[in-house]
Amino acid sequence: MRLLADENFPKPIIDTLRAEGHDVLWARTDLAGTSDVALLDLAESDSRIVLTLDKDFWQIAVQRRSPLEQSGVVLFRVHPATPENLIPLVRAFDEANTAWAGHISIVTVDGIQMVASRRR
Repeated sequence: MRLLADENFPKPIIDTLRAEGHDVLWARTDLAGTSDVALLDLAESDSRIVLTLDKDFWQIAVQRRSPLEQSGVVLFRVHPATPENLIPLVRAFDEANTAWAGHISIVTVDGIQMVASRRR
């Protein structure tokens, strides 16, 4: 899977995803200093699913003028957002037989909620 992890994603999770064969860009090292809007634009143009812990990033996707078609945003909600707490959520995301592109999703310990990106 082609992924773009926001800078707030823990390195051990990035390493695990890469070790499992996912193509992961990590904003902290690969795209340092890039705004959330620019990251979302890059994800769309590069057909990547954005992984984030940041509600603000999710909100940008909701308010975006053009709908997400080639990309999607997945917000992981767990507190505290330690690698140990995130691993089960990331596993659920990875194992879900779901087309993430075109959706804005939330993954919690209670499950996955998906909303289609708004259409014009």
